[in-house]
Amino acid sequence: QVQLEESGGGLVQAGGSLRLSCAASGRTFSGYTMGWFRQAPGKDREFVAAITWSGSTTHYADSVKGRFTISRDNAKNTVYLHMNNLKPEDTAGYYCAAKYLSIIRRPDLWMPDSWGPGTQVTVSS
Repeated sequence: QVQLEESGGGLVQAGGSLRLSCAASGRTFSGYTMGWFRQAPGKDREFVAAITWSGSTTHYADSVKGRFTISRDNAKNTVYLHMNNLKPEDTAGYYCAAKYLSIIRRPDLWMPDSWGPGTQVTVSS
């Protein structure tokens, strides 16, 4: 399995931007489909975005389409989540996730098998 470590979370005002990073180690990063999930207090963990191992295909939750962008740099073993026009409802713990050679047909049903410890994003109104 791959080991994942998120960074870049913090406190931001509504309308602001943040970039989350997820550094991977352990196995060949370029073979992994990578994604981001989030979990707000009292709510279930939800899918946010994913990107295939080649970077050719991306998936987004409807709630973040047009505001968030997922990208990856296979040379740096890192995946990013660029978050713009943040809203208070984006407040959550954000988790990096991975699954080797995974094809995503239903993003809401995608089940990664590697997870990072998470990074907190708080958006103030």
